[in-house]
Amino acid sequence: MRQSGGVQSAVTVLAGVAIFVGIIGIVLPILPGAILSLAAILVWAIVQRTTTGWVVFGIALVLIGASQVIKYVVPERRLREAGVPRRSMVVGVLLGIVGFFVIPVVGMFVGFPVGVYVSELQRLRTHSAAWTSTKHALRETGVSMLIELAGTCLAAAVWLVAVLFFR
Repeated sequence: MRQSGGVQSAVTVLAGVAIFVGIIGIVLPILPGAILSLAAILVWAIVQRTTTGWVVFGIALVLIGASQVIKYVVPERRLREAGVPRRSMVVGVLLGIVGFFVIPVVGMFVGFPVGVYVSELQRLRTHSAAWTSTKHALRETGVSMLIELAGTCLAAAVWLVAVLFFR
């Protein structure tokens, strides 16, 4: 049995808002953006109770799932090629997490590069070499964010096409 049009419309609007907030959450890592967007599409598919809804969710799952894997594989390979060890990335992530709680909103953006820089300075013993590694880490973090953003935006586009043309 299908839900009433009013419930479906409300869920569609709320799903759209949640998808948008999820996309913003990728750029400003306050929320788990891709997961929020995928969850919104899942709720929408459950309420729709249609083949289209489940196909859209399946496509979104593949797109977001692939972006979640690729966003780690590609930057890590490129960092390894640049000579930045995993340890420095781990220290950066840990200080990024601390920074997130110490300095609201921007703390992660401060803590991560400081952590990578300090770890690389300890390892390499020169400012210029540590700074070069830190720049590589920052660039690859941006690449990672763009990969996740692309996967989530593609999933959102599939959802939007279904909402606009397959009702």
